[in-house]
Amino acid sequence: MYILVCYDIVTNSRRTKLMKTLKSYLERVQKSVFEGEITAARCQTLQNRIGSIIDHEIDTVRIYFLCKGCRHRIEIIGTGAIPDPEGDWVV
Repeated sequence: MYILVCYDIVTNSRRTKLMKTLKSYLERVQKSVFEGEITAARCQTLQNRIGSIIDHEIDTVRIYFLCKGCRHRIEIIGTGAIPDPEGDWVV
């Protein structure tokens, strides 16, 4: 399956921990957006890890499951900044 994950995390420490976790499963495509191919089992593990990192009262993580037909309709406008291997952003 192909998923897109985006997040809004209040504190820096949780945000950094979540970013590092997501980087181990998916490709970072924007500062708080990751996407990629993942098996159902790994997706469940990722969801469990996300749930253990975030504060369910104030943080938000959204996971979109994209079908094969939808993946080919993703449009990218502009190039913007890209992340370096350390997770920092360069222009």
